[in-house]
Amino acid sequence: MKTLNKEMQAAITPSMAIQILKDGNKRFMNNLKANRNLLEQVNETSDGQHPFAVILSCIDSRTSAELIFDQGLGDVFSIRIAGNIVNEDILGSMEFACKAAGAKVIVVLGHSKCGAVKGACDHVEMGNLTALLSKIQPAVFDEKSIIDNRNSSNSDFVEKVASINVHRTVTAIVERSPILKEMIENGEIGIIGGMHTISNGEVIFY
Repeated sequence: MKTLNKEMQAAITPSMAIQILKDGNKRFMNNLKANRNLLEQVNETSDGQHPFAVILSCIDSRTSAELIFDQGLGDVFSIRIAGNIVNEDILGSMEFACKAAGAKVIVVLGHSKCGAVKGACDHVEMGNLTALLSKIQPAVFDEKSIIDNRNSSNSDFVEKVASINVHRTVTAIVERSPILKEMIENGEIGIIGGMHTISNGEVIFY
């Protein structure tokens, strides 16, 4: 697998970028890694990087974007934060990734059995985590289909909240970043949400 250079990055469209990630996830699920020389990629990216995607995912130890999408050094910008929420610093990072560094797609990736989502469902308050979980609370309130057992003991409730949280984050990115919104409207970049199932490694894009 070749290391991305500026010309290769420029030739990738947003839809192609999503397909590259889908193909990589299929390899991951089948334990078929692309043939890469990571030390060679260290050398080839030493003077610059040209990733094709920026992926916002959770800090969960089972959801490393580079692994579950079978990508190498220099392929993706990886932003990780509990609950895959968005804030000004993350928006700025995405604007850099897309406007300055040429990434073609933004992926908001949630995952099953998310601890941060469970914490929000249980209205946990603990130090600085309280403020973080408050950003997931709107997704808890938006989930209207389940009336009883609206807490982390109800796995269906947790997964539905996690899905809503991904959709809300995608919407927030577009609404809060005029730079990214314009790039999306012009077809320069794409944005998509998805969910990673930690039991089998599959990523389902919305």
